Amino acid sequence: MTLSSLSHTRVAFIGGGNMASAIIGGLLQQGLAAAQISVVEPFAETRDALRGKFGIAAAPDAGAAAAELARAALVVWAVKPQTFKDAAAAVAPHTHTALHLSVAAGITSDSIARWLGTGHIVRAMPNTPALIGRGMTGLYARPEVDTPGRALAEQVIAAAGRFVWVDAEEQLDAVTALSGSGPAYVFLFLEAMVQAGVEMGLSPSQAHQLAVGTFQGASALAAQSDEALDVLRQRVTSKGGTTHAAVTHLQAQQVPEHFIAAIHAARTRAQELAAEFGG
Repeated sequence: MTLSSLSHTRVAFIGGGNMASAIIGGLLQQGLAAAQISVVEPFAETRDALRGKFGIAAAPDAGAAAAELARAALVVWAVKPQTFKDAAAAVAPHTHTALHLSVAAGITSDSIARWLGTGHIVRAMPNTPALIGRGMTGLYARPEVDTPGRALAEQVIAAAGRFVWVDAEEQLDAVTALSGSGPAYVFLFLEAMVQAGVEMGLSPSQAHQLAVGTFQGASALAAQSDEALDVLRQRVTSKGGTTHAAVTHLQAQQVPEHFIAAIHAARTRAQELAAEFGG
């Protein structure tokens, strides 16, 4: 599905925070008209910011946006997990024929289907680099979603970066733990690298530039190389050299094992969110 085929498609966003803004900005940059996009956002300051930045319609609640919701072919749910159920109760009467795309962490499609009265649901787990069009998103579609529906979801998510489909919904908890939360892991490592650089005499600016550039370059190399990650690592790690000293220390401290355990903890929390707010 090309963007031109979306030129008459109306998209409604429930929630107008950072992730919604990232997707809206991407759609507008690709040529979708502002008149085709509307947002339901309870906070006046956020509504004003959306109107000022994008020129789109923004309403305080579903009742005020009833006409826009009724015309929407796609409803994007960008709300916090704890507010989803109440928001769905207000929106459901106006969106009987729409496809629903949820970016809420942990809330299962079964819960969403029960609240909205439809199985036409795609769940998405994006991450914050979507704010600059470099997001990585996992997607899952319920069986009720047809090929055009999947293509519509792809088109919208592609406005904020890349995506990967998963076959089983429970895999989205792994996506949440790996790439959804993943930018924080990268930032944590970058913080440590910058601090180490400063402690060794570099300026904060120099250390920041070196650390960020190293992550960017290594990630690009990993993306373009046909070699396995452990092979790429070994190519940098000459026995007895400086890299070997660092990697050996990390392994002795069980950093890889602790890192893996941390990602499992994130998945567990995603599962807990579903149990906590999906009732």
